[in-house]
Amino acid sequence: MNWADRQLGGVLGSRKAAIFTQGRMHPEYTNSYFEHMTGNVLLAARMKAEGLKQHELADALNQRIASFTGRLGTLQDRHVRNWLTGKTKWPHARQRRALEEEFGCTAVELGFRRPQPRQAAHRQASVEESVKRRQFATSAGAISAVAALPGTASASTPRIGMTDVYRFESAFYQIVAADNARGGGVRLETRALSFAKLVTDVQANSTASQRVRQRLYYLAAAFTGSALWAAIEDQEPERANQHLDRATRLAGLSGNPDIQLRIWGHASMLATQTGNFSESLAACEAAKASPLCRRDPLYRSLTASRLASSQARMGERTQARRSLAVAAQAFEQADQQTSRAPWVAFYDRSELEGLSGLAMSDLGRHDQAEAHFHRALAHLRPDYERNRKYYTSHLALSQIRQGDVELAYTTASSVFPTHDEAPLTGRQRKLLTKFSHALATHAKDTDMAASWAERYADERNRHR
Repeated sequence: MNWADRQLGGVLGSRKAAIFTQGRMHPEYTNSYFEHMTGNVLLAARMKAEGLKQHELADALNQRIASFTGRLGTLQDRHVRNWLTGKTKWPHARQRRALEEEFGCTAVELGFRRPQPRQAAHRQASVEESVKRRQFATSAGAISAVAALPGTASASTPRIGMTDVYRFESAFYQIVAADNARGGGVRLETRALSFAKLVTDVQANSTASQRVRQRLYYLAAAFTGSALWAAIEDQEPERANQHLDRATRLAGLSGNPDIQLRIWGHASMLATQTGNFSESLAACEAAKASPLCRRDPLYRSLTASRLASSQARMGERTQARRSLAVAAQAFEQADQQTSRAPWVAFYDRSELEGLSGLAMSDLGRHDQAEAHFHRALAHLRPDYERNRKYYTSHLALSQIRQGDVELAYTTASSVFPTHDEAPLTGRQRKLLTKFSHALATHAKDTDMAASWAERYADERNRHR
């Protein structure tokens, strides 16, 4: 049993097979952000999200170069391959401009790194430059660049302290806020991975106290966990599996139970997404055993509400109802003013109602599920657009499963984004696909079904 499996109590099983083939890392993840490896996992993730092969990206970039130079570019697939493997860390200026226009982000956000100063004696300056150059934007606004590191402990090695930790934490808070508001996806995933890599690099090239090092492990796990969640929401289980291994190891090194609890929750959702319901249940049970759940009723409520759905999917109906009762009671006991980790801020009464609705849906009680989803939407914070679309989609499914076809159609139609809104996430598109199948069954050959099919096709084409 490998290290990650031992940390997960042997429940989740080995994830390495998805990453390694015949003893070598899968080419899509070759030289990723793992320690002691180099390369460009961020560019690889962007290319996969856009469905671009190496020669296709080269052709697209050559056209972009022609648009601003008047001459077709000369990029070939070997150039793209050199970027992906890390052989070329900083493309030429025209290539960088074409890349930035193609993907709509900076070269740094695509995983490229400026050449470091050649004077090895000024190691701290290169670390500071590495920190300063990394600026990341959320759709709500810019994430401020992490400030320069403090003075060195010696002539060659910088020393970092809690002030620097707080700067990284500020970036993590903003990533969490962006996810809560609009949901995950490849942009948020790559941004979180970039910060995880940055934290790891800073720790590897600096001296620090044990307290600071443990907090840096926590932050590396937190950023990687955000990337894990973004991949789950984008319906990319292969990438999510990779992030899970890394996040689990970092969470264990941090010694912090709250980040371990968060990773357990993501592991459960990933197992559900891949159809491994027994593994999902086991992950929820492990989260339930966390010392945080014994000490804090809010964490106990969250884990119990997630456990209920896993139990329902496994046919444990009585246990599922009991878990829902525990979740509701613990939520009422929780002190909402208690200071907690930023990632758990999403769990409020709206989320309790939403998770309860999911459990009732898994139990086949669609009337009760509908009531929970209505309450979830009524209590939802105005800026939580991701959850509004997510629970509205589930509300429509609960309505059509009760035979209320016209009402369900109206409800589901409100989920489609307007032209100035971001496209739906992978999870949201999957829910609309389920609704499409249900509508085709209940309203076949009707004007309503035809209208829905047209809007659904437009949204799918928009995503492409």
